[in-house]
Amino acid sequence: MRAFLLGVVLATLAGSVLAAPGELARQRAEAAQVRIVRDDWGIAHVHGHTDRQAVFGMAYAQAEDDFNRVEENYITALGRSAEEQGQSAIWQDLRIRLIVDPVELKTDYAKSPTWLKSLMQGWADGLNFYLADHPAVKPKVITHFEPWMALSFTEGSIGPDIERADLKSLQAFYGGQAVAALAAAPRFDDRTLEAGGSNGFAIAPSNTKDGHALLLINPHTSFFFRSELQMASDEGLDAYGAVTWGQFFIYQGFNRHAGWMHTSTGADVVDEFAETIVRKDGKLFYRYGAALKPVTVSEVVVRYRAADGAMASRRFTIYRTHHGPIVRADGDRWIAIALMHKPAPALEQSFLRTKAADYASFMKVAELKANSSNNTLFADDKGEIAYLHPQFIPRRDNRFDYTRPVDGSDRATDWQGPTPLAEAPHLLNPPSGFVFNSNDEPWNAAGPEASPRKADFPRYMDQAGENTRGLHDIAVLTGRKDFTLKSLMRTAYDPWLPGFAKLIPSLLAAYDATPASDPLKAKLAGQVAVLRGWDERWATDSVATSLAVLWGDQLWKGIPTSRAARLDTFEAVANGVPGHDKLQALAEVSDRLSADFGSWRTPWGEINRFQRIDDSITPHHDDAKPSIPVAFTSSQWGSLAAFGASRYPGTKRYYGYKGNSFVAVVEFGPKVRAYAVTAGGESGQPDNPHFADEAARYASGDLREVYFWPEQLAGHTERSYRPGE
Repeated sequence: MRAFLLGVVLATLAGSVLAAPGELARQRAEAAQVRIVRDDWGIAHVHGHTDRQAVFGMAYAQAEDDFNRVEENYITALGRSAEEQGQSAIWQDLRIRLIVDPVELKTDYAKSPTWLKSLMQGWADGLNFYLADHPAVKPKVITHFEPWMALSFTEGSIGPDIERADLKSLQAFYGGQAVAALAAAPRFDDRTLEAGGSNGFAIAPSNTKDGHALLLINPHTSFFFRSELQMASDEGLDAYGAVTWGQFFIYQGFNRHAGWMHTSTGADVVDEFAETIVRKDGKLFYRYGAALKPVTVSEVVVRYRAADGAMASRRFTIYRTHHGPIVRADGDRWIAIALMHKPAPALEQSFLRTKAADYASFMKVAELKANSSNNTLFADDKGEIAYLHPQFIPRRDNRFDYTRPVDGSDRATDWQGPTPLAEAPHLLNPPSGFVFNSNDEPWNAAGPEASPRKADFPRYMDQAGENTRGLHDIAVLTGRKDFTLKSLMRTAYDPWLPGFAKLIPSLLAAYDATPASDPLKAKLAGQVAVLRGWDERWATDSVATSLAVLWGDQLWKGIPTSRAARLDTFEAVANGVPGHDKLQALAEVSDRLSADFGSWRTPWGEINRFQRIDDSITPHHDDAKPSIPVAFTSSQWGSLAAFGASRYPGTKRYYGYKGNSFVAVVEFGPKVRAYAVTAGGESGQPDNPHFADEAARYASGDLREVYFWPEQLAGHTERSYRPGE
């Protein structure tokens, strides 16, 4: 019986479930109720009579644009990467499978509300109909999508919370290998540092020229991680924005009345518990107060592609406590990770908020408390603006330091249920007339006088601290009463780099204090003169930007990414790094520029480039092929527009891989209107005219008009069709 059940699970994981009789006929009938209009940027505007039909159409449209990325996201989310990549991905899959169990997801699906099951069915039908309609497309792993699979990827963030568990330590625990024997994490020697994250602004009518609320939507992700589309139905759905490939809701965007922008939070929503393990009578227990509780033991089977191409599998015995799955050992204690895992409520919240018409209805959806990873900026056509902290924040005893593993045997360390929304940091219509977040602490979200007070909240409400973009946000938002859509667009690309306002003076002081006898004095005279006259603003023709960014990268080697953008790190580098080391770093950067480009006087635009050669998930680049100069830098240095770039094998130039991915500015007037741009273009097909048609606009910050209303599409329509036509 056990072997039979295992066979069923493996068959399910393999995606080999055969289509039910009549499935294709049903899908054709659904397709007949859907219309897809492609505008002159290739963006899909999908309409169905019902929400389910709209979901069917948008899933089909996404597959048309980039099925590779749709499938890849679900391969990852389901813990099946090793079936494609081989044994090297086993540990990545095991980490996912600690929380993603197909049997549990099927149970969650069966218990889901009828309306949500219908959407999941429409999603699966749309993708399967695409595959039936495009037999030349050969999936790498998932040959048939099942409705329950939608529950594996429900929130839209770039990575699930379980990814905070260290892979090396996981492998050491479950694979029996010493951590020291595992491959070291990649270094950042050949890339400009990119702190990651996003920017969101909501501006009240009192601060705008025309008296309408405005919203900036500016996620910073790996490029091409999301599509851009509109989905509408006759059941009240009409949303536009960024959709993580394969999901069936607008993750960051707007509808006719309201808009929402998410930024990765600094709130502590994932904790580790150190468990004291006791072996007794051949069984495993862990201490919990004065009691011993049994460790839950289960088996996970990870399939992988062997070197000869055949499928093989590896079995793991997995351990968990009531705190969560065990992810590593720390001496004699085992470390359990605690995190939110509410697939169905998370998917409900992600979809329902796209239909919210105002702040009150948005907050009603937020009561599902199934968003753990994001802060939210909100605006609507009633003129309301708001900042929300994540809706899932566990209550804890503030005596304990949850930035480190806490003692799992101490009952007082346990999570005590979710924090009520009213008790988390939040803002509604602050007197400053704006709210913002750039992955920084919420204590300045509406400016110094109108924000929540840090002292009023437990310390686990924020671990991010302040960063250089937060300083930049306050500078561009404070005191302005004349914002328009166009001026907000310009603000999103304001070129100031406040990080260097803290660093460059210390470099100049070090140079001025260096005696004339030091060879660096003469070697760096020209470079220091350039930096002394710099206004700390990026530009493609700026030599100072080149020197400053590459010098900063050199100084930041070895600093953990989690602390790289914090203001206290900048202060530590400015005040703590010896002056000679700062000068030596500048000399090394100058030598490298001379070797690579012929002179240290190389303008930033010659170095920092956007290039899209093909749609490979792992990017590659070529100096001999066309590319576009990009003026903005990594967000690390306080740039609001973000462009994380790297040298690649065989290249001297730096090519973007992460940062601004989708940018939109939205005005909530009598009729919502917006401008937007997507990195590269909408299509993932290199021979499609919309593969890179937005690249120049992306690089220059020249956002295009969004065709939200039918009358805007008039004269801008390339094709109108039903799926399968």
